[in-house]
Amino acid sequence: MDTVKIPLVLLPREGTDMPRWAVNACDQFTSDLKYWQTLEEYVGDSPSALNLVYPEIYLKDDPEARIARINAAMRSYLDGGVFREVEGGFILVERRTASGVRTGIVLAVDLEDYSFEKGTTALIRSTEATILERIPPRVKIRKNAPIELPHVMLLYDDPENTVLACVKRGRTLYDFDLNMGGGHVMGTYIDNSPEVRESLYRLAEGDRYGNGQKLLFAVGDGNHSIATAKTCWEELKPSLSESERANHPARYALVEAVNIYDPALFFEPIHRFVKTDRADAFIEGYRPCGDGSAQIVTRSGRMCVPFNADVPQGIRELDAYISSFIAENGGEVDYIHGDDQLERLAADGVGIALPPIRKDDFFRLIVTGGNLPRKTFSMGEGNEKRYYIEAKKIVKG
Repeated sequence: MDTVKIPLVLLPREGTDMPRWAVNACDQFTSDLKYWQTLEEYVGDSPSALNLVYPEIYLKDDPEARIARINAAMRSYLDGGVFREVEGGFILVERRTASGVRTGIVLAVDLEDYSFEKGTTALIRSTEATILERIPPRVKIRKNAPIELPHVMLLYDDPENTVLACVKRGRTLYDFDLNMGGGHVMGTYIDNSPEVRESLYRLAEGDRYGNGQKLLFAVGDGNHSIATAKTCWEELKPSLSESERANHPARYALVEAVNIYDPALFFEPIHRFVKTDRADAFIEGYRPCGDGSAQIVTRSGRMCVPFNADVPQGIRELDAYISSFIAENGGEVDYIHGDDQLERLAADGVGIALPPIRKDDFFRLIVTGGNLPRKTFSMGEGNEKRYYIEAKKIVKG
């Protein structure tokens, strides 16, 4: 197995103002322009990952010009000595937020072993259905980029915490407070990365999920980012010789791998809200069944209803009903994080508060049922998402 690679990581050179360098994932705060304007003012003219990524709130704001500026900044940073190289080892990332300390490992994965296709048996799989129309705009951003900065988080299934238990810490690479309420982060060089890699591989041994399939990583965050990396790699491959394909930097994606049982990693359900003036008709027509439970939320309060104990299947059934209801009665559906927000909205329609997916069911559900429905779960609040710190070349030279 050669799925995991020890990458050559690019970090800002020593002396860089790291609180201004690291910025939140580009797909966060997509309706909060003030967040990104405040961040831009704070960063100012300092070297920053903000100049190397495309915040999605600006996707309709002259994208060609912004992409050109991003690619120019990448080349300027590479040529101007902004980066230093860290090779020969993974990076242990410890991120402190209000949820606790989340521990991950920055490593590279072979995109040949990843697939977002339905029914795949690849070692690395998407967790939710990939929305194909979201990929082409991201391909435009990545197409001429010489480097990548990851906000992809891969999950691995390690209830005994065997992987982190074998890590041997080396020198500290960075240690600082993150901007915009992101908490604190520390990166440590891992001295025994080959041993850590083997401990990851052991998680895919045997028949853990009862149907003979092996699954090493499931995508937790950044589903469309890694799908874009895969698409770009598939487009590049035909122009390469067999020997060039074997070790081309675009073949490997930089990610952070996190144990699904990490105590600071919380799976929150993403609730459904249907904006409608026919809430009574919605409730009358909704006929869920099963051994689990969900809650209907209206201006009158909450009401427990049965729900499929197979939560993803229950969500598929609910989403199908919502679609048919809106087609017949009109209305809009929205995906809501948090019970409080759902209750605030309930005066204008009907909410369905969904049960969470259990961590010890997560990998089994993916292996046996494939991709989860869209908007099934969320991991943490917006300011707890991965910040861009590390980078990796994706072009030769």
